[in-house]
Amino acid sequence: MTPEPASEARRALITGITGQDGSYLAEFLLEQGYEVFGIVRRSSTESFDRLNHIKDRIELVQADLTDQVSVIKALRQARPHEVYNLAAQSFVPTSWNQPILTGDVTALGVTRVLEAIRVVDSSIRFYQASSSEMFGLVKETPQTERTPFHPRSPYGVAKVYGHWITVNYRESYDIFAVSGILFNHESPRRGLEFVTRKITNGVARIKHGLEKELRLGNLDAKRDWGYAKDYVRAMWLMLQQDAPDDYVVSSGQTHSVRQCCEAAFGRVGLDWEQYVKQDPEFYRPAEVQLLLGDATKAREKLGWTPDYLFEDLIGLMVDADMKRVENELVNGPPAGLT
Repeated sequence: MTPEPASEARRALITGITGQDGSYLAEFLLEQGYEVFGIVRRSSTESFDRLNHIKDRIELVQADLTDQVSVIKALRQARPHEVYNLAAQSFVPTSWNQPILTGDVTALGVTRVLEAIRVVDSSIRFYQASSSEMFGLVKETPQTERTPFHPRSPYGVAKVYGHWITVNYRESYDIFAVSGILFNHESPRRGLEFVTRKITNGVARIKHGLEKELRLGNLDAKRDWGYAKDYVRAMWLMLQQDAPDDYVVSSGQTHSVRQCCEAAFGRVGLDWEQYVKQDPEFYRPAEVQLLLGDATKAREKLGWTPDYLFEDLIGLMVDADMKRVENELVNGPPAGLT
């Protein structure tokens, strides 16, 4: 009797795989037994530091979300069962300086991926990384999947487009397309330009005597912060459901930038008020004052809950930056992005 062939391994394609979320998602999918492909742009400055420990277990495909043909070719090469669209111009302050680029990548890039799925294989399941920045000038607190959007930056506006075009392709072409409305999620792999990492890196440099102060913008802005490693698990769960839907993913707690400073400096025994200076240069043209998510739907339908909350997350990030700075003092800084 001829044995049945082994079941085919699931294949996933991740855009933005070199970023914080992409690297954690790649790790998670490998643990689930997936073949993992990642889209990377041809760039002389592209950094793979977040992927170095798994680079021999994933396959990188060259494509660019501003180029439709390359996205179609990437899908045909990877033949994925699932596509996770995490690529974006994702730094909010940059979106004011580069609004056209932000719209082209963060908004129209979503359409190009969805259109490629429609053309190549409409059975591919699609995840879109939506953002709490879509809520902007919030209409209610906490924010749910039904809260109206009022974005306050070109980035937020682009994310609203990406969110609604995902809904449109789901309803128009019967594509299994979902959006995760993720609130702020951080980790030691967060870029140094983002406020939480700017704070924890600043704490480490001040504690080791390399800096004397940390300059920040609005200390009263409040965010719902979680751990990126928890949040990529929610992304995967959304694509395992019987029917596509959209979900808020959040910790359900809000903290100010001021509280983040207090927790981070307190982790190493320092008084944050002696080192933090407010600088108007870092204020946004239109500020988002308060974001707080209600992830009840994700808890009830996906069975998702975060393992890390705010204090655990900040402690984790401070400890990692303390260790990194200490290593750099001994061995010198590594090449590329940390």
